[in-house]
Amino acid sequence: MEATTQLLIVYVLYGVVAIYLVVWLAKTLYKNGETFLMDVFSRRKELAQALNRMLVTGFYMLNLGYALLLLPGERPSSPVEASELLISKLGILLVSLGVIHFVNMFVFWRIRSRKELETAAPPVLHRGVLEPHVEA
Repeated sequence: MEATTQLLIVYVLYGVVAIYLVVWLAKTLYKNGETFLMDVFSRRKELAQALNRMLVTGFYMLNLGYALLLLPGERPSSPVEASELLISKLGILLVSLGVIHFVNMFVFWRIRSRKELETAAPPVLHRGVLEPHVEA
């Protein structure tokens, strides 16, 4: 098989798998993220939904753009090299998606932690030592 044909096959397979992975992960994050955001934003449904849509839009732009940047590659001289090229590109994309996912989770955790601190009851003031009550 000609090197150009092998590279074209790698590009098509990579494109299909990359788009599927990004779309699947975005849908999963959107579905589960809304519940989390509803809790973080005190049940303000409109705000949680708007933020969730913005996050998913940013997720698509960042990850699909990154997937396209990874696309160009050297011309494989054999089907084995073509497979290795495809696998390495998908591996880099998956690791990147995982890192971005955990960064998002960390940001959400920080938002939630800050909210819990803001809504926590104030600590009890120390007013000295209480003497035990002794009945005579």
